[in-house]
Amino acid sequence: MCVRRLRAGRYSGDFLNAQANALRKDFPSLKVYPVAADFTAPFKLPEEIAGLPKVGFFPGSTIGNFEPHEACRFLRSARDILGQGAQMIIGADLEKDERLLYDAYNDAAGVTGRFNLNVLVRMNRELGGNFDVSAFTHRAIYNREQHRIEMHLISKKSQTVRMLGTSFAFRAGESIHTENSYKYSIERFTALARGSGWKVRESWTDDKRMFSVHAMTVSD
Repeated sequence: MCVRRLRAGRYSGDFLNAQANALRKDFPSLKVYPVAADFTAPFKLPEEIAGLPKVGFFPGSTIGNFEPHEACRFLRSARDILGQGAQMIIGADLEKDERLLYDAYNDAAGVTGRFNLNVLVRMNRELGGNFDVSAFTHRAIYNREQHRIEMHLISKKSQTVRMLGTSFAFRAGESIHTENSYKYSIERFTALARGSGWKVRESWTDDKRMFSVHAMTVSD
């Protein structure tokens, strides 16, 4: 039995159903129940698996893109969705040398910069904006007190843009704060999980302690 789900976007439901059909073809004996929903909000699992033990799987480091209170709310919601006796496997990026973080988020190839600037492309396309993408530059900084990388788009000049029928004025050097990526220690992630109704049973890291994976159970 396999339940897959995505945070629903414009095409996520179609993609999810296509993947479910592919799994059924590859594994005819596997029961697959796709659920297209927003994982930041409560949703119901299929009735067919109501009485079965459940394991949630939240790979990568998406938990780091939540503000701490949002991460706690997400973990509490996951606990309620999965139910008593459930388990969860979750990944979290770890604190590391600040220079290493800076170089990763301000990479010489400009990959992260293009990813960040794509926010403006999407606002133009989906929200009727008229941003001049070339008039902004990417910058990422590490906020030591908050244990997070902050992504910014910096205006290169004084300019005015329109979006959703409203004008926004930017001074040269003014920032649009687009994203945060929180970095955890094992201890701080364990405390976050405990405060959200989970107990970390075991944690693993790579040899260089860059990334962590945690196996959790619902607290009694």
